[in-house]
Amino acid sequence: MPRARFSLHADDGSASLEFITAGMILLLPLVYLVMTVSVIQAGAFAVEGAARQAVRVFVQSGTQQQAEARAQRAIEFALADYGLEASAAQVSVECAPRPSDCLRRGATVTVSVAVTVALPLIPPGLTLNVPATIPLQASATERVSRFWRPTP
Repeated sequence: MPRARFSLHADDGSASLEFITAGMILLLPLVYLVMTVSVIQAGAFAVEGAARQAVRVFVQSGTQQQAEARAQRAIEFALADYGLEASAAQVSVECAPRPSDCLRRGATVTVSVAVTVALPLIPPGLTLNVPATIPLQASATERVSRFWRPTP
C-alpha cells in the first residue's frame, strides 16, 4: 500500500509546470503572429490612406507645383500617423489622357504609394534566408473636376 501511495503523489506540482511549458510553446508563436499581422495591417492602412489623400489634394490644387507639394505633404502625414518613414516610400503619379498635363479638366490622376514594412522583433542586421520585410503598395485614382480652373 505505501508503494501505491508514493506513485500517486509522485506527480504533485508538475501540472502547473506542464501548463506553463505548453502555454509558452503555444502562446509565444501566437503572440508573434498577432504582432506581425497588426504591423502588416497598419502598413496597409498607411499606404492606402496616403495614396487616397495624396490624389485628393492633387486634383484640387491650382498648379502642378502646388499639387506635387501638397501630395507629398499628405503622404508624409499619412505615413507618419502609422510610424512609417515617408523617405522610404516610392511614390508615382500618372495622368491620363496626357501624362504631361495632369491638372486639366476631366483628366484622371492616379497616385501609387509603396513601402516595405519590417517584421517585428527582427534586428535589421540579421541575415536570413527569408525576407524580413513585407512590401505593400496601394493606389488611388481621381478625376480633375470639370469646373477646375488654374489659380494665378
